[in-house]
Amino acid sequence: MQLDLPVVWAAIIGLGVFIYVMLDGFDLGIGLLFPFFEDKGEREVMLNTIAPVWDGNETFLVLGGAGLYGAFPVAYSTLLPANYMPLILMVVGLIFRGAAFELRAKATRTQHAWDLAFIGGSALAAMCQGVVLGSLLQGIRIVNDRFAGDPFDWFSPFSVFCGFGVLVTYATLGCGWLILKTEGELQRKIRQLMRPLVAVLLAAIALVSLWTVLGLPAVEARWFASGNLGWFLPVPVLVIACVWGIFRSLQLEHEATPFLLTLAICFLGFTGLVISIWPNIIPPSLTIWEASSSRSSQLFALVGTVIVLPVILVYNAMQYRVFRGKVREGDAGYH
Repeated sequence: MQLDLPVVWAAIIGLGVFIYVMLDGFDLGIGLLFPFFEDKGEREVMLNTIAPVWDGNETFLVLGGAGLYGAFPVAYSTLLPANYMPLILMVVGLIFRGAAFELRAKATRTQHAWDLAFIGGSALAAMCQGVVLGSLLQGIRIVNDRFAGDPFDWFSPFSVFCGFGVLVTYATLGCGWLILKTEGELQRKIRQLMRPLVAVLLAAIALVSLWTVLGLPAVEARWFASGNLGWFLPVPVLVIACVWGIFRSLQLEHEATPFLLTLAICFLGFTGLVISIWPNIIPPSLTIWEASSSRSSQLFALVGTVIVLPVILVYNAMQYRVFRGKVREGDAGYH
């Protein structure tokens, strides 16, 4: 039986994108939480929880982008011109955020300015990722395997609301991570902050889901036609169960459970996205097979990925193992 390489590559890219959201999501979320904590010591602790790992988290963004370029060049050459502005702004946000990490630790008089750069860069990057997601969901106009739309087709109420949804998701992930990594008064404040964030997250998920189904006939047909609803219904049911579990774990003062359940919500959201657009890689009509590069190109790239990807996964697992445990005020910071 011949290996279906487009499906394999779709799984690899999907894995890379999900791991990126899972890992870089919580450290972008910490930037979003900074405005709620004015105390310098608390901000230092928050930054120190991600200082050893944040740079490695972005490896998976590179993996997803490079995989898309090599395995699905038609999708790559369509998605980029359709979203040049939000993608450029996302990179600008990541640059400001990275610069803030490096420079705020050395700054004295300008540390507040670098805090603002960290907040603004995190918010801009997260918002733009959500806008790109929204533009993908609402569909991209393609003629003869080329983008045929307007440069500002990405800008719509739906895509902007998806950007807001990603902001809330990342902030909630950040809360879960900080509950896991901190203790004492800071941990108590974060628990209090996470409760309303989870409620807003559930509302955002419900609204985006409803908006997607009502506004996109192809998605509505996928979910409700041909008896598919019975197979897909566990996704929203499990999202509600995870939200209930987060509220319960916050009440019982569990430390790891809020973060793990928020990750589960992200996975379920990602699953819902795949269900809604599969087998299209660019909705409404470009499938993974139509967008694929040649079989020899995909096979060549797959050999390298099979070698490199386990190394990346082991490296990332080791950094979290080495830097496990609580972070306390007064611990060695980012230098």
